[in-house]
Amino acid sequence: MGIATLGAVVLDCPDPVRLGRFYAEVLGGQIEDDGEGWVDLTGVPGASLAFQIAPGHVPPKWPSPDASQQFHLDLTVDDLDAAEARVLALGATALDAADPSRTWRVYADPAGHPFCLCAC
Repeated sequence: MGIATLGAVVLDCPDPVRLGRFYAEVLGGQIEDDGEGWVDLTGVPGASLAFQIAPGHVPPKWPSPDASQQFHLDLTVDDLDAAEARVLALGATALDAADPSRTWRVYADPAGHPFCLCAC
């Protein structure tokens, strides 16, 4: 038995409202802004996702042998091409999405955090 349960995955970023809105469009749900630099994404099944202001935020680099990406989110989708078009329109950047034979593609969110779209 563990000594704790996962409360939330929290992403540091320069603009928690903007990043919260990005993930609300990608995953569904709504954002709750405390007005003090913390935003929760609510109404989404699974682990909680939150966003915290981080002055001087430097996004992780992917791929980089000199700087670890630290972690990434795997997001399951039904249609990779359709999901890719939508996340790019919302402000994501393609990092490694060129190989159409793979069942996953890598992107960065608007704050630079890597995430994968994975075909279910």
